[in-house]
Amino acid sequence: MNTGHKGNIKTLGFTTLAFFITFVVWFNMAPFMTTLKKQFSLTNDEIALLAVANVTLTIPARILIGMLVDRFGPRRVFSSLLMILSIPCFTFALSNTFTQLMVSRIFLALIGAGFVIGIRLVSEWFTEKNVGFAEGIYGGWGNFGSAAAAMTLPALAILFGGEDGWRYAIGLTGLISLIYGILFLRLVKDTPDGVSFKKPKKSGALEVTSYRDLIGLMLMSIPLFGILIFQSFRLWDLDFITFQIMLIIILSLVVLFFYNLSKIWNVNKEHLKKGVPENEKYSFKQVAILNFAYFCTFGSELAVVSMLPQFFEETFALGVAQAGIIAGSFAFMNLMSRPSGGWFSDKFGRKKTLMIFLAGLAVGYIAMALIGSSWPIWFAVLVTIGCSFFVQAGEGAVYAMVPTIKKPVTGQISGMVGAYGNIGAVVFLTIFTMVNPSVFFIIIGLTAIVCFFCIFFLDEPQRATAKEKIKKAQTKDAVSY
Repeated sequence: MNTGHKGNIKTLGFTTLAFFITFVVWFNMAPFMTTLKKQFSLTNDEIALLAVANVTLTIPARILIGMLVDRFGPRRVFSSLLMILSIPCFTFALSNTFTQLMVSRIFLALIGAGFVIGIRLVSEWFTEKNVGFAEGIYGGWGNFGSAAAAMTLPALAILFGGEDGWRYAIGLTGLISLIYGILFLRLVKDTPDGVSFKKPKKSGALEVTSYRDLIGLMLMSIPLFGILIFQSFRLWDLDFITFQIMLIIILSLVVLFFYNLSKIWNVNKEHLKKGVPENEKYSFKQVAILNFAYFCTFGSELAVVSMLPQFFEETFALGVAQAGIIAGSFAFMNLMSRPSGGWFSDKFGRKKTLMIFLAGLAVGYIAMALIGSSWPIWFAVLVTIGCSFFVQAGEGAVYAMVPTIKKPVTGQISGMVGAYGNIGAVVFLTIFTMVNPSVFFIIIGLTAIVCFFCIFFLDEPQRATAKEKIKKAQTKDAVSY
């Protein structure tokens, strides 16, 4: 089967491992929360602050990294991210105060943006026919880094011994990140031999192809800044920053928002005024709908993974370890679910596949809302695993479509879609603090139903033209296996 260019499987492996390492580093704190609480005498509010710090800057970072990828290429950006962010990983391991932990964690949130880099890189090495499956493998196996951190780091801490075992375990993840960043720079290329890396004509904002899309892009920027303002309010509410500092942060974000709008205008005004050739046009509507779809899929996954252990522990009166293992099955499904979503998308069509998975996601969450203590626990676990399949397969289907919109700006589109996934997590987790688990699951299910109807307005990506196919067939480095 013709899957792309020579060396594409090797590139997929190197890129997936890079993403896997970023997730190990990003979630290396989670297994040691109780240890940190005890050793640093942290309050519940301080633990909550660390959790907030670990995700907040990931949102703008995914947008920024997406721009850098399209401008400088994924190889240099991914290796730089791995090397530079090993530094806050080391400082976190060496921290002696809560403030040092917080500052390190704020910067470590940036490594969560690594995901968007590989989306562009993988799309360069695989054909349109197989890119969904390849992106699914990349996303699913890379995401497994969070589960791998939870399973291996506590054991490493015990192996190192003493009350500082956690420091060595976390420090080791930073060392792995640093070394692999250097290796990645040497082992990976942005594109196959003979294929040029297409860059956007201008950088600093996403290029759109109509005035209507320009307005859409500006409107879609509002939640990106709005969620950061909300997080600033949470930091003040948890007494980590003063009211004056909160006001300064919010005013700064408002200024940045208007600067971002001016940047969007400046990047797009000239080519929109001249008129965009038909063969360069794409619809921003595609991006907006995929933003919402990832909000529902990945956003709900991050939120549910955070509350699921407690949910099973309280519903079925389980021990912490039992509840953790059962809840871990939700994330563990990534290994097969996300690649499946990409494969189905390649095989049966992008739009239809995404609609089916969103419908399954909605039904799955509504079924989870019905879980109660009278249920056999095996059936509750079965429903949970079934729901997680549709959630993660939906993520795979979203990112099977992202590279098909417009190749030169794939990094930026990937960054925006990924950022909306994080926004979804913050929104759903905030809702969870206000309602009981059943209502929480129903709200996610209803959101997915709204998204399902939005997919009707999504355009099925066009396959390559006959001329393009002939050109690809003549490419010397295309192989069959």
